[in-house]
Amino acid sequence: MIRSVTNRLVAILFIGFVFLTSAFLFLIALVIWALTILVDRRLKLLHQFTCFWASLYLWIFPPWSVSVHGREKIDKDKTYVIVSNHQSLVDILVAFTLFTHFKWVSKSELFNIPLIGWNMVLNQYVRLERGKNHSIKKMYKACQKHLERGSSIFLFPEGTRSNTGEMRPFREGAFVLAKRQQVPILPLVIRGSKDALPKSSMNFHGKTHVDVYVLDEIPPESFAETNPRVLAGQVREIIADALTDPG
Repeated sequence: MIRSVTNRLVAILFIGFVFLTSAFLFLIALVIWALTILVDRRLKLLHQFTCFWASLYLWIFPPWSVSVHGREKIDKDKTYVIVSNHQSLVDILVAFTLFTHFKWVSKSELFNIPLIGWNMVLNQYVRLERGKNHSIKKMYKACQKHLERGSSIFLFPEGTRSNTGEMRPFREGAFVLAKRQQVPILPLVIRGSKDALPKSSMNFHGKTHVDVYVLDEIPPESFAETNPRVLAGQVREIIADALTDPG
């Protein structure tokens, strides 16, 4: 009972801290956007600040820690379609610790969150209303534009978080994009985040270490003749194998 109350109190304090600091950090983001929008079409500096903003909450919260393995595999001069398994809301914070440039594809509700969602708008991240064809078409168009400008795209092909940690089937969208734009796919594996913040829970669950594994990129010529649905299954298998045995 005492532990449960303590965990709930920690969660409330952490969430409160996030929203209080977001007010100050959003103002900084707004200044960066205003000063760079005309000279930085990709908004790289704003995204780097957003990476700092997200990572800050992991750095100052001792019970959660993150290790990134294979960071050197990310070529800063390349444009990728980045895909990862999805276990928890913490995955979003964890992905920003890569400090590599990308545009999120995220469900539209997150853009409505005060301060944090407004920053997503400033960054020109991509909205998606799941199951709505007009939104899917707009998503493809926006992602193609970003890829052509040299910004990578980050998606969770499962579409939503897993309840158990077991991976859900991958949707085709990321792989359609990679084929259309002929850009490499960069698979990531996130392990341990489900223990930090399981789906349908905003409570604190104790000390958690999260590992991120950057896998080898998949060059576009290797899947030029592969159907997107088949490609989705192949990449899911690569990530699932690495999730079980990261080596």
